Amino acid sequence: MDRSFIETKILADNDGAITALAWPFGSPDRVGDMITKGAFASAKLPIPMLFGHDANDPIGVWDGAEERDDGLHLKGRLLVGELARAREVQALVRAGAVRGISIGFVTLKALPRPPRGRSISSLDLLEASLVTLPCHPGARVTAAKDAVSALRLAAAIQRAAAHLSIGKA
Repeated sequence: MDRSFIETKILADNDGAITALAWPFGSPDRVGDMITKGAFASAKLPIPMLFGHDANDPIGVWDGAEERDDGLHLKGRLLVGELARAREVQALVRAGAVRGISIGFVTLKALPRPPRGRSISSLDLLEASLVTLPCHPGARVTAAKDAVSALRLAAAIQRAAAHLSIGKA
């Protein structure tokens, strides 16, 4: 009898860890602006994680930023252990009601992009917000770690492994 073994390693935590594609390169936002790779080079971390660009509603902190070929990726943490509002927003993210990211910045260098918008090559990143509808349709939460999701994944893997062993019998 053939056997299949699947080994998994799952980081299951409830600390509010979150990652996001904050700005995709190569496509414009809803107003026609494009930000080019290298524009985020002067970003100073950490930056505030807000809800809906409301400076009076901080919910966490972004402490990691990396420009990759596809865009600006952020890593941060909702302050779920300290703020009730962060726990509420985390629930909205988990449910899929809040999936977008929108950045707040000051433009330092840009050129017009006909017929509308700008090509931004340098900026000062001030904040990144969790939002329901981002200005850039491709800006989104990419992961929000939690124990419930990890347990669902583990159960799915167990079902798949059981199905594979039944098929081999």
